[in-house]
Amino acid sequence: MASPPKQKVVIVGAGPVGSLAALYAASRGDDVELYELRGDLRDSSIVPLNFTKSINLALSERGINSMHQSGHTKAIDNVLNKAIPMHGRMIHGRDMSGNLWEASQAYDVHGRAINSVDRATLNNALLDELDNIPNVKIFFNHKLTGADFKSRRAWFEHTLPEKVKKPEENPPNRRRSIDFDRSPEVQVQFDYLIGADGAHSASRYHMMKYSRVDYQQEYIDMLWCEFRIEPTADGEFRISPNHLHIWPGTEFMFIALPSPDKSFTCTLFAPAHYYAGLGNTPEELFESFQEHFPGVSPELIPPEDLYNQYSKNQHLPLISIKCRPHHYDSSAVIIGDAAHAVLPFYGQGLNAGMEDVRVLFETFDKHGVHEISDPARRESARAAALQEYTEQRVADVHAINDLSKGNFLEMRAGVNSRMYKVRKFIEENLDRYIPQLGWKTQYARVSFSNMRYSDVVRAAKKQRLLLSASVGTVLVTSIMAGLALGGVLVWKWPRQFAPHRLLSSLTMKQYYRTAYQ
Repeated sequence: MASPPKQKVVIVGAGPVGSLAALYAASRGDDVELYELRGDLRDSSIVPLNFTKSINLALSERGINSMHQSGHTKAIDNVLNKAIPMHGRMIHGRDMSGNLWEASQAYDVHGRAINSVDRATLNNALLDELDNIPNVKIFFNHKLTGADFKSRRAWFEHTLPEKVKKPEENPPNRRRSIDFDRSPEVQVQFDYLIGADGAHSASRYHMMKYSRVDYQQEYIDMLWCEFRIEPTADGEFRISPNHLHIWPGTEFMFIALPSPDKSFTCTLFAPAHYYAGLGNTPEELFESFQEHFPGVSPELIPPEDLYNQYSKNQHLPLISIKCRPHHYDSSAVIIGDAAHAVLPFYGQGLNAGMEDVRVLFETFDKHGVHEISDPARRESARAAALQEYTEQRVADVHAINDLSKGNFLEMRAGVNSRMYKVRKFIEENLDRYIPQLGWKTQYARVSFSNMRYSDVVRAAKKQRLLLSASVGTVLVTSIMAGLALGGVLVWKWPRQFAPHRLLSSLTMKQYYRTAYQ
């Protein structure tokens, strides 16, 4: 029996999510063309799209599982071997006496950890793996400029170095201007296109011309700036490498994640008005950090270095995106940040994007897309698969979007609250000592399982209701027990404990206290 004809798949965006999608498609026999706006991402001189080095990635179970499901386990294991496990949060502060303190909060009662991974290491490993696959072609410096999802064509501008006319070359009688030569454009045919080109996705923009996409974009009142804690003179970590370090504040926070070179990549998250009030001199900035993030400077970052990093590194916004649907007919689908940019406070942006890839191709497999030879039937199966993918995935990524917003409130302030600690203690001990109940923390379900995000939300809500009901039951039981005890006392010793006598006694005591004060 002849094998089904190959599909032509165009993937836009060669970041970790797009590269993983290329591995999945290639392993199913598709002819894959991967297009990237920037130059070869393995070149350290390539400037990231947000004009700064990205904060380290927190890779957890969803991302790891999705990478392993690609079948390229050797490359994935090489990445994980360089990852640094973080078993919990380390909360930093200063007590009333002025002494610095730190407190560890484990992520999981079973000792599981999330992994700090360098973005470049991960991306390079995936691209290197793609280089060795014959049915994959990678095109750097190609910008998506147009797409017709009905005729299944896309146009890419091959971005060559731009030639600029110097002002003196313009004739004297013409207005002086800068004239950019148009880079050559190529037309590409495809069976379906996967858009993995980030929050400001060109794929999504062109898909919205064909599909009625409900779209919501939100910039929260928060900026982020990156800092770096250098290794010690002996080349060692300055603080524990197996924690995500947090200096919490009511409106802001400073975090630090370990890097393989023994440094820490740090991020200050704060409202825009806070940045404006941090100070314009090294001394003012140092005083602000002393007040809000005790132990960062001078202990970990020298004051002059702190100011240099704050001045040179950009203060960048945080974007949140929701949209629906994530596809058009049988010819286009968007994944990762292109479909659902989430805030970074649950460390699930990368993991959710990689899970998109796994779920997408599992849905293709369920509908037999890669096994059908007849083109019309295959197209129909692909359309059904993409429809199912949207219906499932929209609910989940909207859920993690909302969870990420909520986790920011917890990280910046809740980690020090008594209620948070009590709830965490109860839930973790139920998980540890009575596992038959299936009781787990919301964080454990998000980070250490492949449970659908929407199911995580439902399970967490159910647990909160049960916990509240249990606390209420204990309270009511205590009150009833107190009333019962009171009844027994009145029955056995009516003279001393009769209500009217107690009231009279209390009233007289109050009278004498008041009279002789």
